[in-house]
Amino acid sequence: MIVLGVILLILGFVFSISILWTIGLILVLIGVVLWVLGAVGHAVGGRNHYW
Repeated sequence: MIVLGVILLILGFVFSISILWTIGLILVLIGVVLWVLGAVGHAVGGRNHYW
């Protein structure tokens, strides 16, 4: 999710498409939140860890 978000951020920046920039930023933020929650031991989506 983080990698897809970064790719969308780059594409949105290069092609000046603001919706790609916005979606990429949201995906990066959600990915980081899920990663941190999984790293501290909280169950995310029924799993004890999240990759």
